[in-house]
Amino acid sequence: MEKKRFQILCLDGGGIKGLFSAAFLAKLEEDLKINIIDHFDLIVGTSTGGIIALGLGLGLSPRNLVEFYFNEGPKIFKKIPLFTFMKHILVNKYSSSRLESIFRKDDCFGEKVLGSSNKRLAIPSYDIDSGDIYIFKTAHHKRFKRDYMIPAWKVARATSAAPSFFSVSRKIDNIGLIDGGVWANNPVMVGLVEAISILEIPLDSIRILSIGTTEVLKRHSKYLDTLGGLFFWVKSTLELIMQAQSVSATAQTSLLLKDKFERVNPKVPKDLFKLDKLNMNELFAFAAKHSRNFSPIFEQKFKNYIANTFIPEYKLKEGGK
Repeated sequence: MEKKRFQILCLDGGGIKGLFSAAFLAKLEEDLKINIIDHFDLIVGTSTGGIIALGLGLGLSPRNLVEFYFNEGPKIFKKIPLFTFMKHILVNKYSSSRLESIFRKDDCFGEKVLGSSNKRLAIPSYDIDSGDIYIFKTAHHKRFKRDYMIPAWKVARATSAAPSFFSVSRKIDNIGLIDGGVWANNPVMVGLVEAISILEIPLDSIRILSIGTTEVLKRHSKYLDTLGGLFFWVKSTLELIMQAQSVSATAQTSLLLKDKFERVNPKVPKDLFKLDKLNMNELFAFAAKHSRNFSPIFEQKFKNYIANTFIPEYKLKEGGK
């Protein structure tokens, strides 16, 4: 007899490429006639993946989130007039106030708080003031007495504050918070550690579905081998660090969970999809294709488990606080 399962959904960062994750889940729902969140006990998401995780927890469907990316993506990634590469060296590329106003719309998060979530959530960010990780969590443990009262839009703003794209977020106790992707763009180990150490779930009970936002097939410049100067490394370093973190997290999780772990993160040619490139119809079609291929795997490994109702340690008072 199989032990009681605990299933985790993990969602990578990636800007507008979050559309891939939302569309992938939406097509799974359509194929299998399911509500995707019914099959998971914990949802973990970084940056754009954090936005999706919050949306799912607060009652938005993957299809709603697909519409969010199509409707709001062009507004979020609308460049400041007369924006140039030289200007980006000095100021953020996109408007943070526009991003906040979109998050606060009634058809997005409105004034709902993290504690309104129907699922356990863990949303990574990073505190640049103290140089420490910062993970927003629902009240799924007695220790977590504060985060559940924070407005969801503030959590979304913090986890998606990508350096140089959006300004540092100081919306929560004036703490300087930036995109969780700087340390956990692929947050699969965040989910695994949360389950084992905080929720005390046995390792052999855990199953994880991890969804990336596509991985670039890229050969690094030969000049890194030969010249190796700052000019050549600056261009590649951030991409390299994020890719290395993702590969490391995936490898560790795979080693621990073996066949109870599935990772979806298809490789694509360089420049096909970027975190602020608005070729969304192409991205949606790409997600639909990969979701079709993965559907039988989801049906075999994840569908036959229904998560118990999440009962938080602390309840919201009347009026949502």
